[in-house]
Amino acid sequence: MTPMTTGKERTKDPAARRSAGRAVAGRLSWGLADQAVCSLTNFAVGIYVARSAGLAAFGVFSLAWVTYGVVLGVSRGLATDPLMVRFSGVPAADWRTAAARSTGTALGVALTVGAVCAAAGLAAGGPVGTAFAALGAVLPGLLLQDAWRFTFFAAGTGRKAFANDLLGGIALVPAMVLAARAGGVAAFVLAWGAAAGVAAGYGCLQSGIRPRLTAVRGWLRAHRDLGYRYLVENAGVAGAAQLRAYGLGAIAGLGAVGVIRGAELLLGPFLAVLMGLSLVTVAEAARVLRQAPHRLGRFCLLLGGGQAAGALLWGAALLLVPDRAGAFVLGDVWPGAAELIVPAALGVAGAGLGVGAAAGLRALAAARRSLRSQLFASACYVGGGLGGAALAGTSGSAWGVAAATVTGSAVWWLELRSALRERHRNTLREVRTS
Repeated sequence: MTPMTTGKERTKDPAARRSAGRAVAGRLSWGLADQAVCSLTNFAVGIYVARSAGLAAFGVFSLAWVTYGVVLGVSRGLATDPLMVRFSGVPAADWRTAAARSTGTALGVALTVGAVCAAAGLAAGGPVGTAFAALGAVLPGLLLQDAWRFTFFAAGTGRKAFANDLLGGIALVPAMVLAARAGGVAAFVLAWGAAAGVAAGYGCLQSGIRPRLTAVRGWLRAHRDLGYRYLVENAGVAGAAQLRAYGLGAIAGLGAVGVIRGAELLLGPFLAVLMGLSLVTVAEAARVLRQAPHRLGRFCLLLGGGQAAGALLWGAALLLVPDRAGAFVLGDVWPGAAELIVPAALGVAGAGLGVGAAAGLRALAAARRSLRSQLFASACYVGGGLGGAALAGTSGSAWGVAAATVTGSAVWWLELRSALRERHRNTLREVRTS
């Protein structure tokens, strides 16, 4: 059952529909281009560290990476997810005010969590502690760059996000070369964060906006109905990945963490899209909801189905990669990672299908439903990953996660279906009482 639409929506002339379609295609194209740059950058970082540092050191770097993912989820939930839902396609003056407050909130999160992370890392010592101390130092640049990407896509200027990420990728090249000469996981973390810091500074120049740290409290108060639910939701995503990584390390060793990360790198283009696709999809779903709400369900289905199909095709292509080529790319990580291609591809396909439904729930501002879906999916992810590891080691963990993501995706779609039906009933009630 689809939401009721107005006569104006259904009688829009074909030329206007074609023009709107071209605009959507243009914004999505910039989003895909930006995600391609992110995919390539993340893939290059992982490959370079895997080849330069060895399996155990790559496992330490992977722990820092998933920890960054947790903090990123906090930043997005409090700062930029509400921006995408409520300030996509609004007048420029409203967007500028919201962008300054949102990026200021992201920077505030980075400074607070970064200080804690650095202090904890220095206290712990050792390779892991040093890596975490370095992560704390570079979090402000990493989170501010991510926030600029959200603000640009909310404004419909994806080309600026693309240029920003491209600059960050270029800056990463000399930074990684210097890190390899210095040696140690901390050097790679610092290089990764330094490149993001360059892009974060460029974002201020692109937008002509300075993040407002003094507006953090006001932003959190104004959007607490969405922000805190999205915070828990995003933290559930990244926290599940972190728990799985830590648990896998305890059960099977740091080498197993490195192997799992290596398999994820092979699916890098689609994982990067899944991690940051809300830059485009939530904003576009919000526009679809405002302009043609009866098309929201179809938009989400095409979005999720397309990603799932792409992930499966990519996984099939990876099965054809010769061992010599794989070893050249991943070094010692390749033999173990190659055995996990099938479950990793299935897991990414399941997650991709769920992203379509998640975008629809975000656009509908159905925070309770999306939170419920994410908590269930995260619990399945941790249970499948660690339960599989206990039963069958690294391979069992990969297959457990694959089953968990497919199950979680089904729940996302059930919740979206219920939300669309609820909106349709409310629309009918408003029409009858008007």
